[in-house]
Amino acid sequence: MNAGAAACGGRGLRRRGPTEWALEPTDAMRVPAVVYAGAALADALDPKVCEQLANVATLPGIVGAAYAMPDAHWGYGFPIGGVAAFDAEAGGVVCAGGVGFDISCGVRTLTTGLHRDEAVAVQARLADALFRAIPAGVGSTGIVRLSGAEMDAMLSEGARWALARGYGEPGDLEYCEERGCMPDARPDQVSERARERQRAETGTLGSGNHYLEVQAVTRIYDEAAARAFGLEPDAVVVSIHCGSRGLGHQIGTEFLKEMVEAAPAFGITLPDRELACAPIDSTLGRRYLGAMRAATNCALANRQVLTQLARLAFAGVVPAARLRVLYDVSHNTCKVETHTVDGRARLLYVHRKGATRAFGPGHPELPPAYRAVGQPVLIGGTMGTASYVLAGVDGAERRSFASACHGAGRAMSRHQAARRWHGREVSAELARRGILVRSPSARGIAEEAPGAYKDVDAVVEATEAAGLARRVARLEPLIVIKG
Repeated sequence: MNAGAAACGGRGLRRRGPTEWALEPTDAMRVPAVVYAGAALADALDPKVCEQLANVATLPGIVGAAYAMPDAHWGYGFPIGGVAAFDAEAGGVVCAGGVGFDISCGVRTLTTGLHRDEAVAVQARLADALFRAIPAGVGSTGIVRLSGAEMDAMLSEGARWALARGYGEPGDLEYCEERGCMPDARPDQVSERARERQRAETGTLGSGNHYLEVQAVTRIYDEAAARAFGLEPDAVVVSIHCGSRGLGHQIGTEFLKEMVEAAPAFGITLPDRELACAPIDSTLGRRYLGAMRAATNCALANRQVLTQLARLAFAGVVPAARLRVLYDVSHNTCKVETHTVDGRARLLYVHRKGATRAFGPGHPELPPAYRAVGQPVLIGGTMGTASYVLAGVDGAERRSFASACHGAGRAMSRHQAARRWHGREVSAELARRGILVRSPSARGIAEEAPGAYKDVDAVVEATEAAGLARRVARLEPLIVIKG
């Protein structure tokens, strides 16, 4: 690859630093497109990512740049790993494709107080207990059945709703984004079809890349942050990756269709129908934001219920375990945040699709226990590879609106992966390496084979080198419950 440029969809990304690449505005682009990646990741970048990022840069009211994180890959409308912020006062828009279909998909990590040896001693029993306790897979249903009134309460109150009904412990919400409840949710904007899809799905993992993993800390990079987060070598943690299930998907589907149809009336020319959007201050824009926030509360409630189910499973096998929330962070969202741009504070609607909020030290929204070291940034792995805990850093606000990667990022489609690997073979190979996988779907395991993803180590190294977040701890899986 040329040291100064990377090919990208027929347009040249110019290298602006060791891990920063940019496409300057051309044609209808209002701002640059910026990709953060190491040289190898940039060289292998799917050209569609750059095309999508350039399209995002044409949307009204966009501020700064359209960004792609080191794990970026092609998605619907926005690239997955895409970040963009919009100013309502400048005619900015809210874009359903910039949030995604699995609204508020995210990761919750729990410390357990256990040492690796304690978990390994009961590994098979614990894997079986978790698999029985955690509903997973396509069409899975949970123990919670929601009436109309309870659905409204869950969509309004999020994890607080779950806690009030016995799913959790009082301290859980302190370590969640938004303290477990997204304000200004509008359950009235959630359709009956979306509600019906969720009625029996609260407290389920779902399918695809969703999982619950029992993991062991294999390396500490930042001792001060690790102490604040309750991490040490060989400590055992649990990570839960899931979102708003069928409800969020239905909301995304319905509002994308409505936004496509409304675009001409708003005077918006879409470079791609998948970037359907509406002005933030329009009735449609406000309706979508209200529905999206309700879906966010659905996801927060879902992870809260799953947390309590995991606690019960652990209690039956390892009574000494104490599962405490380290942090809960979403990576498919649009949030209203204040950021300094060109020397002045601006209220922005920050879209993060497959990207994690990463506030640096001192940010007032962080729990007091983490304020000195920065926000935990939870990076999911791929069954047979590592996951990471990172921390937010000073300076990330001006580089990416305080955003970082969210995982390894796919290197091939699920269809390609299923043709290349067989689920039983993947499970057997992982078992030989000491990783036990439990899943209702052999095809689901094949689709999520470790080889289908980018090198997560390279992704987090590029994230740190770009000044987006810093490494705190590396985690490796012991048990994987897959949808």
